[in-house]
Amino acid sequence: MGLLDGKVAIVTGAGRGIGREHALLLAREGASVMINDLGGDGRGEGADLTPAQSVAEEIRAAGGVAEVNGANVADWSAAEALVKQAVEAFGRLDILVNNAGILRDRMAFNMAEDEWDVVIDVVLKGCFAPARFAAAYWREQYKRTEERVNGAIVNTASESGLYGNSGQANYAAAKAGIASLSTVLARDLERIGVRVNTIAPTAATRLLGTVIQHEEKPEGAFDPWSPAAIAPLVVWLCSDLAKDVNGQVFAVSGARIQLVRGFHPVSQIDSEERAWSPDRIEDLRDELLGKGRFDTGIPPFLPPVGWE
Repeated sequence: MGLLDGKVAIVTGAGRGIGREHALLLAREGASVMINDLGGDGRGEGADLTPAQSVAEEIRAAGGVAEVNGANVADWSAAEALVKQAVEAFGRLDILVNNAGILRDRMAFNMAEDEWDVVIDVVLKGCFAPARFAAAYWREQYKRTEERVNGAIVNTASESGLYGNSGQANYAAAKAGIASLSTVLARDLERIGVRVNTIAPTAATRLLGTVIQHEEKPEGAFDPWSPAAIAPLVVWLCSDLAKDVNGQVFAVSGARIQLVRGFHPVSQIDSEERAWSPDRIEDLRDELLGKGRFDTGIPPFLPPVGWE
């Protein structure tokens, strides 16, 4: 018996890397899987169904159930059709794993408008669009049966989005947006029985290869950079073992899993009877920022702190 027997999952960006490993492990745990992948390169250019078909064939060869979808998930109508295809193919939908993403790295002062637009489109809109139509499907199920649906969404952020990485204004903004989006989705969908969580993975993928060279480990050896090391957390989050986990962000690699919390107050100055003025704020700066040299709180961003 698998953890996900009888469940149906969509995984976007599932033709290679982290998404591929998600799809394979979801299938091994009993889920029927819709393999979505446009098949473009790391910049989002081109299209090729071969990677998605290869993953589906691997799942079927192992006795699992899989279908293929080559849609661009940032296309509103195509995202709707993706959800519809999964429901028609498998009879239901229980899990959505949003993993698709691209890079167009550039320092902020050199970034072109199209480099900003395409990354925001594919990474952020490409996360929301499938979630929007999956949520609509689950809401309709809830209205029809008046029973909570026990659905799960796992969205893929990045530590670049959590902490910022030089040269990735577009990617970091999109990934930070995903973390915030997930919080909103968790609030919106909790009542109907859908939980929404976020992962920020560190693994050796095509995208990581633009930053650091990964040294392959001998077969069977523990590899903390392996994309396969991320999938167990996703399967756990999608299973009933985590049915009480909602609205959380996890930074994950093969070496560690961190529960990450977002913006929170670290100091406070109050004004009950007087309006703020620049001089008054300056008078209270030590209470607001602390004494001595001001620490920005921005951590250094160096692998393996994290990069997806």
